[in-house]
Amino acid sequence: MDKKVIIVTGGSSGMGKSMVKQFANEGAYVVVCARDEEKLLKTKQELETFEGQIATYSVDVRDDEGVKNMIADVVSKFGGITGVVNNAAGNFLCPAEDLSLNGWNAVVDIVLNGTWHMTQAVGQHWIETKQPGSIVNIVATYAWTGGPGVVHSASAKAGVLAMTKTLAVEWGSRYGIRFNAIAPGPIEETGGVEKLIQSEKAHKMALKSIPMHRFGKGEEVANLTSYLMSEQGSYINGTCITIDGGQSIGQSGFQTGAAAFTS
Repeated sequence: MDKKVIIVTGGSSGMGKSMVKQFANEGAYVVVCARDEEKLLKTKQELETFEGQIATYSVDVRDDEGVKNMIADVVSKFGGITGVVNNAAGNFLCPAEDLSLNGWNAVVDIVLNGTWHMTQAVGQHWIETKQPGSIVNIVATYAWTGGPGVVHSASAKAGVLAMTKTLAVEWGSRYGIRFNAIAPGPIEETGGVEKLIQSEKAHKMALKSIPMHRFGKGEEVANLTSYLMSEQGSYINGTCITIDGGQSIGQSGFQTGAAAFTS
């Protein structure tokens, strides 16, 4: 990844920050996009391996114009863009019958619309300049299994998965732009685990649903992301790789759903 230019949305915490660290350690220039300026600054200070390696942008991916302005500035600063990780997300547990319109719109706007804003803006740049590129979208296994309490997030992630596969065919064949997705299971020290597994009992049930009996680590997702973005993964296009310790093929359907609503 030496001297590649990678954008990571939601890159100032959790899995996103692990990805930023991985790319930076491999010598890439990393553009970190998030909303919290304090966290952005801390990420740059902690993870930069040489001066000017990490650029931070306080941008809300729901803001299409803000995203386009950021892309223009990144291109001006670094001369181009190699790849994007669409990792920004929003989620919270809520029974479907109690979900407000604002709650629905907030999650769908960040996850689905935000991913599209970034994807189209970068894609248009690549197409105009006749450059190939690679995009990795972070989804979730409940995009195809479903899950209690996450109808907003599951619907949005399913949309991102459909976007990934559609553009892998459309832009892959016409422009050489690759699209892949990663579906993580519970990853320790992330907002997903904190928001969706809120009690000791739920935590134990979630662990029991994973054949490997542990949560994943941010660096494990980061390693996979780096591979998909690299030349070693250059023939992988239009796929979704699950990294969940086997949870989604075990007993997770009932146990994880039960854990979600266990207090």
